[in-house]
Amino acid sequence: MTSQMGERHPGGDAESEAAAQVAQAAEDFEQPSQEMRELFGVAFSAAEHFADMLVAEGELRGLVGPRELPRLWSRHIVNSTAVVPFLPRRGSVADVGSGAGFPGIVVALMRPDLEVTLIDTMERRVEWLELVVAELDLDNVTIRRARAEEIKDRYDAVTARAVANLSKLVRLTSGLLRPGGSLLALKGAKAQQEVDDAKYVIKKAKLEPAVIHEVVTPGEELTRVVEVRRRRG
Repeated sequence: MTSQMGERHPGGDAESEAAAQVAQAAEDFEQPSQEMRELFGVAFSAAEHFADMLVAEGELRGLVGPRELPRLWSRHIVNSTAVVPFLPRRGSVADVGSGAGFPGIVVALMRPDLEVTLIDTMERRVEWLELVVAELDLDNVTIRRARAEEIKDRYDAVTARAVANLSKLVRLTSGLLRPGGSLLALKGAKAQQEVDDAKYVIKKAKLEPAVIHEVVTPGEELTRVVEVRRRRG
């Protein structure tokens, strides 16, 4: 007596394996908590779309490392919201070294009343930012491919994340600040050391002494925002 094997489809196994990998990847990625959803409010849907785009293309485009993707929400997206409480009530913001869109895209989502300029030097990053802005229909965003020091416009605030140490950042961005404008730099545990090292540079740029704000974001993440303000008048 012989038994008959079921017919095999060569492509079936590969497709099933790919589907399983996608499903496993989805499980591995951090899901936004209720507190995160409430933080974004009406902007949450767009923030989630942004996150989905990063999961799908961020690693392929060299924007986010594979080890960063599992904590995309807390380490990158929500972390970027730490600058929002220190933004001006109205006016313009420049995000220097926007890269994947941190914190610039997040700022634009949460403060649609502000005019946000995303600045980056690399063509592939600029192309990514243009795609995100179009997908999310962000009509308050302008994208500039340039070095910060090449831009002659002045802004009410300048944001930066993972661009350079504070001394270099002040040299790059002080010329972008209007009187009364602030540099808002997202920094880690060495924020105080960077502030101490940058005191002379800050004074030479005729800016007020740096202030470190400690912000606890959803997920109990402690983020430090270094604020350096240009004096009025």
